[in-house]
Amino acid sequence: MKFVTFTKKDGLVSAGWLADVDHVVDMHEASGGVLPNNLVNFLDHSEEYMKIVNHFVPNGQRGIYRLSEIQLKAPLPVPRSIRDFYAFEQHVKTARENRGLEMIPEWYEIPVFYFSNHLAIKGPGESIVIPIECEWLDYELEIACIIGKEGRGISEDKADEYIFGYCILNDWSARDLQRKEMKVGLGPAKGKDFSTSIGPWVVTKDEMEPFKAGKGFNLTMKARVNGSLLSEGNMKDIYYSFGEMIARASQGVTLYPGEIIGSGTVGTGCILELGEEIHRWLEPGDEVELEIDHLGVLKNTIIAGNEVK
Repeated sequence: MKFVTFTKKDGLVSAGWLADVDHVVDMHEASGGVLPNNLVNFLDHSEEYMKIVNHFVPNGQRGIYRLSEIQLKAPLPVPRSIRDFYAFEQHVKTARENRGLEMIPEWYEIPVFYFSNHLAIKGPGESIVIPIECEWLDYELEIACIIGKEGRGISEDKADEYIFGYCILNDWSARDLQRKEMKVGLGPAKGKDFSTSIGPWVVTKDEMEPFKAGKGFNLTMKARVNGSLLSEGNMKDIYYSFGEMIARASQGVTLYPGEIIGSGTVGTGCILELGEEIHRWLEPGDEVELEIDHLGVLKNTIIAGNEVK
């Protein structure tokens, strides 16, 4: 199933799932208030609520809307946290080589992550504002998993039990801000603080099972800027599995439903890795489109800070 968050014509924000290619179910309205009106609360009791969803029978047209009648938002507009990992070897190697750096052996010892700003989430169709003083704006093509069950000290082989589903993630990066702050030995922080976009929906993990391959899934991942294909990789090339990432993240820490685990950038999945000879840094008016097989397409347009009202 594909779970979504959306705004209706009356301005109310709710959540639900795609009934088909043209319709969405408002789960709170359609269930007569039995199901919550947001996905984080749904995830708090996902095992119980999924039993209701799987046996849901529409009651006429109550809570059923055409996609043309609603505006999709980020499926988790305010996730409980975002941990973004660094799990694709090709990206790490190439990005370091482009900065004149060798690969570090510690990267092969542990999956590492940073915390991003969970209060700066954008969804499909939303504008991305270029941060003040940023001249090197970049996209990053990633896949994310959504935690659906509380757990601590989760083993790698049990980690799949704690995953609710997957979505596309764009880890926007102000590379010039990032480069300067990381020279101090701390970060990334301000270079990533301004925005992360996710969506257009969360695909439940059962739908992903047929595509399992290696440590990941056989999913082609693409990025286009203004319609031109720049990045293309495959999720199956990931070095660290989501199981390994979750095991690392939950070591001595409790993970909660509604937390996001990002994969890090797939090989070729950003301008930093491709090089400016392939494409300049992003500018106002650019449309960035991320596409992952079976997860959909996530589009955002870049705007300057002075365009924000």
